[in-house]
Amino acid sequence: MFSKSKKTERIDSEQREQYEYARKRIKQKKNLMRHFIFFLLGSIFLLVVDLVLKKGADILFPNWSVWVVLIWAFILLIHVFNVFVMSKFMGKEWEDRQLEKLKAKQAERINKLQKKVDDELPLPKKKEVQDPMKPLTEKKDNNPLPPDVQ
Repeated sequence: MFSKSKKTERIDSEQREQYEYARKRIKQKKNLMRHFIFFLLGSIFLLVVDLVLKKGADILFPNWSVWVVLIWAFILLIHVFNVFVMSKFMGKEWEDRQLEKLKAKQAERINKLQKKVDDELPLPKKKEVQDPMKPLTEKKDNNPLPPDVQ
């Protein structure tokens, strides 16, 4: 109970990254399932309102609910495509490759800017740099006041 060696599980960065990716995928699939359930319930409701209760045809057009359900089904298919197909092509590996490309471009841009700065404003030679150990008071006259005040 009071031992000095505590056994704590540490998650290394790779395991943490895999965990975050898995959590993200689960959330995507959960949202897709929620969208599908809302689609089913909403479609049934809209079809009942239009076809059974005959509401909305005088304001909109006949069989308006069929068109709404078809458009919603198309949106649901886009969501399915995004979760299952696009995650394969544009998944974690694709993100990592894009990140590495962007980091390489940024490093190249920084190197170009550094070279431009070095060319335009070169650093002074060692002889030109004042010795920091040399006191500043080693002037011809040790008067701290400016010349016009004297």
